[in-house]
Amino acid sequence: MRLAKVGLAALLVLASALNAAAAPNQPPIVAPPNDQTLKSADPKKTSKGLSRDLPTPYTPGAEGLRPPPNPNADLAYGAYQRGRYIAAFREATKRIEANSKDAAALTLLGELYNQGLGLKQDPKRALEWYRLAAKLGDAHAMASLGLMAMDGRGQAKDQKAGRQWLEQASAKGEPTASYNLALILLGTGKQEDLEKAATLFEKAAKAELAPAQHDLGVLYLQGRGVPKDAGKAAAYFRRAADNGDLAGEVEFAILLFNGNGVAKDEARAARYFLHAASRGNAIAQNRIARLYVVGRGVPRNLVEAGAWNLAASAQGRSDGWLDQALSDLSPDDRKRAEALGSERAKIQQ
Repeated sequence: MRLAKVGLAALLVLASALNAAAAPNQPPIVAPPNDQTLKSADPKKTSKGLSRDLPTPYTPGAEGLRPPPNPNADLAYGAYQRGRYIAAFREATKRIEANSKDAAALTLLGELYNQGLGLKQDPKRALEWYRLAAKLGDAHAMASLGLMAMDGRGQAKDQKAGRQWLEQASAKGEPTASYNLALILLGTGKQEDLEKAATLFEKAAKAELAPAQHDLGVLYLQGRGVPKDAGKAAAYFRRAADNGDLAGEVEFAILLFNGNGVAKDEARAARYFLHAASRGNAIAQNRIARLYVVGRGVPRNLVEAGAWNLAASAQGRSDGWLDQALSDLSPDDRKRAEALGSERAKIQQ
């Protein structure tokens, strides 16, 4: 698995219209139809199909995914966490020389070779280390083997073997394996698989895996595989947001704004939109721009609205209604908005 941004969970935005208190002729803050999807994973897809971009057990800050504390793992694991990959390689090698059955150290070497951190990337060597660790029962190694088999990294693609590795890892409580299995099951279209997917999302969500919390929230919001429950959806979106998931942050903001599954709080919703917008989320940038125009949840401020609209537009999320609402900006205000928008456009999701 590669270390990268967490980005597999698709953003589902099921906002209802702003209530009648909105200013006359102002369109509701709703998501375009193409946002209303929860993308399922097709195991035949390339590297974007499953969560190769999810944190590995060794990703810095990946709470809930870290290996169990091991007094002998501090030097190797600590070096990895600090980005000192050569030192991590050296310390893991020392541990294996002292104990050839040190599964955590074997898995760490697999990670280093798989990602090419501190040494030349070599998927085949990574497989060797992962397999040794998996034979010793290491769930993280099993999860990596599953993804590599499905990707065909260092070997021929083997969807069946990949799924079997993921199932073994999930049974041992490895959250990324549970999450990936859930994505695979979503793609079958079968009700029984949908219910299994919800159960697997819940396992991963309990380990504080943010994309799983977001996706489980979507299922509760839709009533797919679980009873429809906006309250539970809001709770899972909130947890996903607290764990840094942008999609969860935007979803929770929309439920807050509309009072769906959670007490209505426009000011709090605006804060969530603003936070997600500042992190580069185009949907949040669009929504906070609209709120600045209508003055709901935030004081009315057309310069801020213009700046966020420009930032969203730079990512392809244009909005004719906003363009019209901001068409009467004075030259000075337009210049200020353009300067702010240019800076904000540099921060993209």
